[in-house]
Amino acid sequence: MALKPTWYRSLSVQINAALIMLFSLAAGTVGFTLYELDLRKHDYVIMNLVGQLRVIAKQLVSQSLYYREHSKASTLSSNENDQLFIEGLSQGINDYEAIISALQARSLPPELTGRTDPLRCNWDAQARAQLDATAKAWQLYKKGLEKFTAADMPASELMSSTDYILGNEPELAMISRDLANAFQSMMEGKLAAITWVNRLLLATILVVTAVLTGLLFKTFIHPLKATLSGIGRVTQGEFGHQIPVTHNNEIGQVADAFNALSCRLDALFRLTDKITQATTLDETLRFVYEEFRAILTLDWLGLVRLNEAGDRFVLEHVFTDLRTQLVVGASFNANNSLLQKALDDGAPLHIPSLVETAIVNPDAEFAARLHEDGRRSALFFPLGDHYPKDTVLIFAASQGHAYNAEHLELLTNIATQVTHGFEKTVVTENLVISAITGLAKLAENRDPETGDHLIRMARYSALIAEELGKEGPYQEQINADYVRDIHRFAPMHDIGKVGIEDSILLKPGKLTAEERREMERHPLIGAEVLRHCEEQMQRVGHSVFKLGIEIAESHHEKYDGSGYPHGKAGNDIPLSARIVATADVFDALTSKRPYKEAWPIEKALAVMDEEAGRHFDPEIVSALHRAMTNIMAVYEDLKHV
Repeated sequence: MALKPTWYRSLSVQINAALIMLFSLAAGTVGFTLYELDLRKHDYVIMNLVGQLRVIAKQLVSQSLYYREHSKASTLSSNENDQLFIEGLSQGINDYEAIISALQARSLPPELTGRTDPLRCNWDAQARAQLDATAKAWQLYKKGLEKFTAADMPASELMSSTDYILGNEPELAMISRDLANAFQSMMEGKLAAITWVNRLLLATILVVTAVLTGLLFKTFIHPLKATLSGIGRVTQGEFGHQIPVTHNNEIGQVADAFNALSCRLDALFRLTDKITQATTLDETLRFVYEEFRAILTLDWLGLVRLNEAGDRFVLEHVFTDLRTQLVVGASFNANNSLLQKALDDGAPLHIPSLVETAIVNPDAEFAARLHEDGRRSALFFPLGDHYPKDTVLIFAASQGHAYNAEHLELLTNIATQVTHGFEKTVVTENLVISAITGLAKLAENRDPETGDHLIRMARYSALIAEELGKEGPYQEQINADYVRDIHRFAPMHDIGKVGIEDSILLKPGKLTAEERREMERHPLIGAEVLRHCEEQMQRVGHSVFKLGIEIAESHHEKYDGSGYPHGKAGNDIPLSARIVATADVFDALTSKRPYKEAWPIEKALAVMDEEAGRHFDPEIVSALHRAMTNIMAVYEDLKHV
């Protein structure tokens, strides 16, 4: 079943996020524009006040000219005419002063703007400087006018005020004009900034839209097309075709689920085709084991058969990638057993928890033994009418509750094909296993004294790998497949010796420095040989020899970096090579060679401990100690002392 994608990888989340982003950018652009337009209204108010300063300056001049030209010809009395002039002059001075003071305070009161609240303002450096200069000049100008604004000022003095106003008219006009220009420049700068910000926001929207469009094609359109194309290929009969799952989103879920279906269909068709061609039960079991692993969880496959007396079931065949203590020939009580129940019912029997079943049913001897062997759940599958009715096929998994009703239904549906396959089967040798065995034999034939050594050190390597998989820092790197491959490829560690001349390889005495350099080329030669094999396999879509390459090339590297051929150290040395190096040296120390006697186990372990951290990985040496019980069983069976 496809896993639910992480929330942030979900297409709905990503699409909504993209829409929210675009909406936010668009809303931000509109909001910024509206805000700045509102500020522009403030600018108009400010510019109007600044413009009023120029108007007031002109009005002072106009009033002065009018007073000079018409004071004698006026129909008003002299006092009334003087009073009107003084009032106009005072009003102009007050208005100019109010505007200048408000601008300096950066707060324009409602009586100046007509608003209901004060208008807060900010000026740029140029506007502030000009405002200060204008205010200073105005204060000097105002000080000169103050003596002419008294209500009882004589006419002669009033006439003098007009001389003052007209005489300073250019300066007042200039400071008013310069202030207006400074504020005008500031407003134009703001407008330019608004224009550039809007352009930038628009460009950002375009870029984001382009990026999101590209991501849409990458994460949705393209995967969807690939998924539809893959579905089309499968519907045309290309079972097993896998759609690339490039993204962990809903499209990836669809592709992943369809890939699982495609694998299941392909496995079923291959199973139907292959198991009917095998000639032996062992070969049939292997095919069933390999093909069924694409359909259900499967770690152990066995075939049990009721003996002639009908009182015991005998384990006749076993296939597994894991260590197992259940060997061919083991027998189990049949009376009231679950195996007998499966035969009597003629249907698959599901055991979700072997340990619970063994506790509840004391007669479930086989279930108890399966649990002791490391299995947690099982399916007992009685073979059908075309096979002896005293035979049960066992599917077992290392995890509890590994099977469900769907698996039972599947087995029931394909029961005929499976049963028929156990009647008539023909299959070719496993290409990969044959290649590995042949290459190991090639190395063995070049150096005959190492024959049993290869078998022992391969088993030692597998046992050490198993221990590393149980505890320690390498647990996540090691599984059953890894242990199996360690066992298969460990004998190939010295395959490179096929490229070393016999005069050097078989020389009984000490090698010269030049001969030693030539001998130390064998890891590179072995790796090159296996790389060539790997390239051949990859051309047909398989990767087989990766672990073998690691072992062949790096098994003479040392943990402290003093080894060869590359001088790698610590975790830079592949874990597989570190494991094999430990097993290889341990077996060399404890085995008899033409040039030495076999060392006692205790002495060999003492040397291994001494070299931990220098030649060997300390964690692997610890695993060697933990595996000694099983290693000694192999040693006693195959020892060369």
